[in-house]
This record gives sequence, C-alpha cells and structure tokens, in this order.
Amino acid sequence: MYAHIVSLGVLGLEGYPVTVEAHLSGGLPKFVMVGLPDNAVKESSERVRSAVKSLHCPWPSSHITVNFAPADVRKTGSLYDLPVFIGILAAQGQMPQPGPHQAFLGELGLDGTLRPIDGTLPMALAAVRSGITELFVPAENAAEAAVAEGLTVYPARSALDVVRHLRGEQALRPAQSDGYDESGQWLGPDFCDVRGQTEARRAMEVAAAGGHNLLMMGPPGTGKSMLAKRLPGILPPLSYEEALETTAIYSVAGLVRAGTGLIRERPFRSPHHSVSSTALAGGGSMPRPGEVSLAHNGVLFLDELPEFSRDALEVLRQPLEDGRVTVSRVSGCATYPCRFMLVAAMNPCKCGYFGSGVRECTCTPSAIDRYRQRISGPLLDRIDIHVEARAVEYSDLAAETGGESSAAIRARVETVRRLQRERYAGMGFLCNAHLPSGILRRYCRLTPVAQTMLQNAFEKMGYSARAYDRILRVARTIADLNEVETIGTAELMEALQYRRMDRPAAAK
Repeated sequence: MYAHIVSLGVLGLEGYPVTVEAHLSGGLPKFVMVGLPDNAVKESSERVRSAVKSLHCPWPSSHITVNFAPADVRKTGSLYDLPVFIGILAAQGQMPQPGPHQAFLGELGLDGTLRPIDGTLPMALAAVRSGITELFVPAENAAEAAVAEGLTVYPARSALDVVRHLRGEQALRPAQSDGYDESGQWLGPDFCDVRGQTEARRAMEVAAAGGHNLLMMGPPGTGKSMLAKRLPGILPPLSYEEALETTAIYSVAGLVRAGTGLIRERPFRSPHHSVSSTALAGGGSMPRPGEVSLAHNGVLFLDELPEFSRDALEVLRQPLEDGRVTVSRVSGCATYPCRFMLVAAMNPCKCGYFGSGVRECTCTPSAIDRYRQRISGPLLDRIDIHVEARAVEYSDLAAETGGESSAAIRARVETVRRLQRERYAGMGFLCNAHLPSGILRRYCRLTPVAQTMLQNAFEKMGYSARAYDRILRVARTIADLNEVETIGTAELMEALQYRRMDRPAAAK
C-alpha cells in the first residue's frame, strides 16, 4: 500500500516542492523516516500516531516507511506532520489519494489540531511556480499564504477538517486575499513632535529622499533616538514587490503575526549594542535571517554606535555595499536581501558632552580619540551623511507648536523618489544612494564653480574615493529636492557639510 503527498520546503528565502511518500508493508510494526529529516521531522512520527488515534482513525499494524524527496536536501521543522498524516491514511485507503495539484503544510498537536508554521509565504510562492493550485495550511497561516496569486488556500483548524474536505463530506472555505493598497497612512510617531533640530531634520529628509545612510552625533537628550524612530514615517509606502520581499523574510524568521497577510509598513529594527555579529548578519545551525535582513526595505537603527563590538560593526560593511548577505553553515548556505537604510547615533565622547556647550566635558583628548576610533574608517565611508544633533533651546521646547509634520515631509520625499525611479528606470536600482560608480558622473554633473570647490575640499580633507562618490550622490539628492538638474555650489556645499566625521577631532 502506497501514497504520495505533495508538500513544500524552504531554504533561505526560496521555497521548493517536497514529495512525501508513505509505504505500508508486512513485517513487525515500525515507523521509519528517510530522506534527510532533522530531529523535528523525525519526532513527527509520535505526533502523527497520537493525532491519528485521537481522531479515531485506524493506525496500521505494519511496517511504515515515509520518504521525503528530494532525498539529498535536509528537511527541517514540523511542517511535514500534516502531509505524513494524510499519506498514512491514503495508503490505508481511508481517504482518496490527493492530486499532484494539491499540497499540504502544518504541524499537528497530539489531538489532531493544526498549529502555525514558519516560512508559509515563500512556500506558497514556490507552490505557484510548481503548478500547484490548492494549498492546505493551518488557519493562522492562511492570510499569509493567500498573498500568492493563482493559489487557492484552504485554512484548517484540524487535520480532520482536511480529511473531510478531501472525502467530500464537508468542504473548507478558501481564504480570501485582502489585496494591497500602496497609499497607506503612517500611524507611527510624527515629526511634528520634534522641537528644534532644524539641521538634523533637514538631514533626515535628504537621507529619506535619496535612501542614504545617516549618522547623528550629539550630547545625550538631544532627540537622536526620537528623530530616528520618525524616519519610517517620511519614507514612501512599501510597493507590492517590497512588501512581498519583506513579508517573506519575516515569515522565514517566524515573525509574521497569526492571521496577517502582507506587511504594510517599512521595518524599523533597533538591536541593543550587545548584539552579536551573528545576530546582525544572520546564522544559526540552519541559516536564519539576521537584523540586517529584517531591516530590508526599512531602517536599521544603531543607537550608541561606538558601544557595539568591533566584530558586529565590521560585519555591516559587506551588506551595506552589496545589499545582500550570504550565510554559510555546514547544513547549508542561504542568501538574504538586506537593502536597508542605516541610521546610527553616538555621543561626541564617552561622557557625551565634548563641544556641546551644555556641560563641561570630562574626557581627555586621547580618550575622545579612542572613543571615536571604535568606528572604523571603512564603515564611516559607507555612511553618506554625518550630522550634528545640537542641544535644544528652551524657546523651542516651550513653543506651543512643533515642527513640520511627517505627512508634509513625506510628500516631498515621494516626489523626489518618483523622479529617481523614472530617471533610473530599467537599471536595477531605484534611488540615488545606489547609483553605481560607473555611471555616477553621467547623473551628477557639477557646474564649473562647484567642480573647483569639490577639488579643493577633496585635496584639503583627504577624502577617500568612496567618500567622494557618496558626496556626489548626496549632492544629487539635494539637487533633486531643490528641483535643479545640475549640481551647483549650494547643493555641493550642503553635501560637504554632511561629512563632518571625516574631519580631524579638533575641527569638529
């Protein structure tokens, strides 16, 4: 007696079809699983046995062999409980053999209830690519799976619900996709709550308009964290493609809330400075996405930047440059996208008050240098904008009204982002921050006076080639905000002011 059931697996962000074969033969009763199952898959034998008996279905008194194909790819997780359950019943003739267009996913409780699993969306997308038209999943995963177009998703609370549907006794109602609206309203913290900080607010707008990385430096209590938390509110809404990518990453990481479809807001990740390099880049015995990937299409905020370990900071260099990170382990290799905006905040020194005018600094010059040298030059080169957050004046704090609202700033940012999408259409990138060096000069033309100014600044400050490119990219964004095509002295001067950490400490 034999049955084969279609299921799915996921490696990194890519789903793939898995065939679960169940064979019942003579001999002493035994349950064997082959096809590179991990411990969670092997333990499904006991969950399936208990579920079958709890639902008053017959358990075969024979030798049971379950094979997972392809046999050369390790199968992980508890998602194969339901296909194994269906396979054993179908092999006994207790229910019809499901068709090749039907796939099954789900973890079983001992009483036969279905529990949610991770990675549903990537597997649902893989099902569509594989020609599968019907997918049976736990009810909590149905909204997520229904995002995949061309797939009928059946939510089930129990394995018995699936059996009754396949027998034609009681049909399950397909889950409905709720669609996607790209013009969603931001409901988070608003920029109108920020008092003062004119320069930092302008830098935030420039960073959002061009997708640039940003570093804020200032004494404690100046609102650096407050500004950073409001950055997602002035970024353009997620497009459908971006929402799909973001949701897939969170699905694999097990962070999609039950009953949730597509994630509609840009991610904002703020790991503690004690985070390890593995937690940032991703890893584990089976490769899992880290903070840089969870911030994909959103913001990664690192508060107290010099307090992060050197290993953790240096692991950011390759993701910032390439927009993807590859995690290699003995059990496999996975590549995750990580195109995020890095926003960092730091004090000017260990005590926090060097050059602030608020309180006397107690740090020695050598201590200030050591503190700032915790951030390497190559990492600083990859941060486009360095801005100072100054102490807020009493008059600003006491004012009855705050600054400009996030909605007003967002409107300008969206206009500039739309201009960049049209300018770089078909080139594989969407904003100025990702403009390749090879075509930088084509889109970042300077007036003769601005060209001379940049040459003088480059020779005086000793900028690196990477810093030179980033100055041009930021100047291009400022020119777009100012609605001019050629970069002039005003745009270039503002861009040069955003490279403050490139200067000697005595000049800051």
